[in-house]
Amino acid sequence: MSKKPVLVVGSTALDTVECPAGKVEDALGGSCFFFSTAASLMTPVRLVGVVGTDFPMDKIDFLKNRNVDLRGLQVKEGNTFRWGGRYHEDPNLRDTLFTELGVFEQFNPELPEHFRSTPLVFLGNIQPSLQLKVLEQINNPELVVLDTMNLWIDLTLDTLKEAVSRVDLIIVNDEEALQLTGKVNLLQAVVELFRMGPDKVIVKKGQHGAMLFDSQGRRFYAPAYPVMNVKDPTGAGDTFAGGFLGYLASHDMDDPATWRRAVIYGSVIASFAVEDFSMNRTRDLTMEEVECRVEELRDLVSF
Repeated sequence: MSKKPVLVVGSTALDTVECPAGKVEDALGGSCFFFSTAASLMTPVRLVGVVGTDFPMDKIDFLKNRNVDLRGLQVKEGNTFRWGGRYHEDPNLRDTLFTELGVFEQFNPELPEHFRSTPLVFLGNIQPSLQLKVLEQINNPELVVLDTMNLWIDLTLDTLKEAVSRVDLIIVNDEEALQLTGKVNLLQAVVELFRMGPDKVIVKKGQHGAMLFDSQGRRFYAPAYPVMNVKDPTGAGDTFAGGFLGYLASHDMDDPATWRRAVIYGSVIASFAVEDFSMNRTRDLTMEEVECRVEELRDLVSF
């Protein structure tokens, strides 16, 4: 089956991360780069984001060799978006040390003409108003997936709901699902999300995996691949989304089993990402390594 290209629009950043395993400064980060590194294992990617004139472009040379089209990456005068965080012994707990938006504060996503007919679209967790701006520029996509975060639920709920009403699938974690819908039960929250517009919902559960729901009542739970040593969880969610959409783009999306396998591939590729800082583990990842873990996960849950 032919591989369909995937469009990603989101943040592009340099991260400073502290955790029990060590520290890195100005490491490659942001939803666009994490997503693209994962998705490009299986399909071509078209990236739209913005960096400053201080951005070390050699950091993303590997993406060019992975069939990632960077013609949508804007370079603006100023500093690149920087984020700093410190993780606790429990990798689910972290403190934000600083957020310096730089040129990302004025990000205005403009899609190159040949990007506008991309069949699969991933809207990273940028401001909902920017997600809507992207939706206005794309032509008849087959699938649009939206990610969001607590900040946008707090600050721009109405705009976010408008964006959600125009996509096919939303990715949230448990907390975001409850906050967005005002429910106290996850299954009730999923039903409410369907009422908002999407046909499918993915609920990320961190180290406990992910759940896929569709409006026809089908449900699927995929445990996370067990990782012995989690070094840096940053970007795991975007890596999951990249693996998920990368798999969908190269398989029959009319087959319900394809969606289940896509969740598995997203979960497995994310398991590699957390084993090292930034994209250090996934930038040289091979599909042979991925398939090996997929088989291990299949053996783990088969009964």
